[in-house]
Amino acid sequence: MTKIGILASYNGSGFETIQKAIEDKILNAEVVVIITNNTNAGVIEKAKFYNIPYFIINNKICPEQDLDDKITKLLLEFGCNYVFLSGFMKKIESKLLKAFPNKIINTHPAILPSIYGGKGMYGRFVHEAVIKNGEKKSGVTIHFVNEVYDEGEKILVKELLLAENETVDSLENRIKELEKEAIVEAFKKLLA
Repeated sequence: MTKIGILASYNGSGFETIQKAIEDKILNAEVVVIITNNTNAGVIEKAKFYNIPYFIINNKICPEQDLDDKITKLLLEFGCNYVFLSGFMKKIESKLLKAFPNKIINTHPAILPSIYGGKGMYGRFVHEAVIKNGEKKSGVTIHFVNEVYDEGEKILVKELLLAENETVDSLENRIKELEKEAIVEAFKKLLA
């Protein structure tokens, strides 16, 4: 069975999507560990609810230069085949990338490559920019992580057309729903 490790900074909604697909027998996998850098992350309560081991690793607990090493060791100890970034707000460093080549997966709330990727372009900031620029479509990109923000090899892209009266809130909600579909579809593709 495929073992998935989750890195999350906040609520871990992408983790919940994966967990539900596992419980519904859509994905033949298991989430074996959750790592967060935020002591107040909502994903901690979710880890407790599902009885999944979780760890808080941040620069208050260990020196900045050791974070990458500690995260990498934990994911390897738990035998992770894939690592999923569920709103993880730290850059993935070289040791982790080397330990999991083309095995670290991110979801981005826009069609990549585009001007809506890169440092600082996440969540609501992306939707605000898409609306401001009068785009006709947006979407979700599931991609492997490499050393450059949002430039890893694409696994899949799902698009949607913007409504004429689209707002940042309505686009955000529509993208979140599309993202759920995309995450499951991407993992089905990877696990096939």
